[in-house]
Amino acid sequence: METVNRKLIRPSLNEIKEQISPPRRPALQSQKKPVPPDQTNAENFYYVKQMQARTPMVFVLRDGETLHGIIEWYDKCCLKVTRDGQPNVVIYKPAIKYMYKEA
Repeated sequence: METVNRKLIRPSLNEIKEQISPPRRPALQSQKKPVPPDQTNAENFYYVKQMQARTPMVFVLRDGETLHGIIEWYDKCCLKVTRDGQPNVVIYKPAIKYMYKEA
């Protein structure tokens, strides 16, 4: 009998692993949250809502002064406030410490 030299053919370990289980995603990608949008427009929505309802508002400025009035219009940097018995004013947003609905 003649001996035949046979070469052993076997699949690589990587091929077997791919057949057994699907490839996994790296853990960092699955835990990463999507980046929130730069602008939510919540501030604009609030101003429009108060303007349409003509809600009396109180504005407390950074220097402690308090103004009462209704928001007539707004833009990127300021609010126009209509006041009863007093002149209307334009308030720069950075000058406002906080504001709330008048009770």
